[in-house]
Amino acid sequence: MSRDISAKGKLAEYRRSIDNIDAALVMMLAERFKITQKVGAFKAEQGLPPADPGREDEQITRLRRLAAEADLDPEFSEKFLRFIIDEVIRHHRRAGSES
Repeated sequence: MSRDISAKGKLAEYRRSIDNIDAALVMMLAERFKITQKVGAFKAEQGLPPADPGREDEQITRLRRLAAEADLDPEFSEKFLRFIIDEVIRHHRRAGSES
């Protein structure tokens, strides 16, 4: 019985840590999107294209390297960043069509 309680307590501790990390991820993504919205507005004002493939490639290369250094699957990190980049470009296109 006490082993079961101990296991449940440990699992709850792990889950609290995951919940805290998830909350931090959401806050970081929100902050990132606030900044990329400013970039989108600036690009629209300047008549710049919403996408910058060179910058995207640099970021993906950089993130894959960081992922490998952190013992995280670089493929996963690239998919994650690609998802974020695609969303940012969608926002930039919308900002460009509103100006």
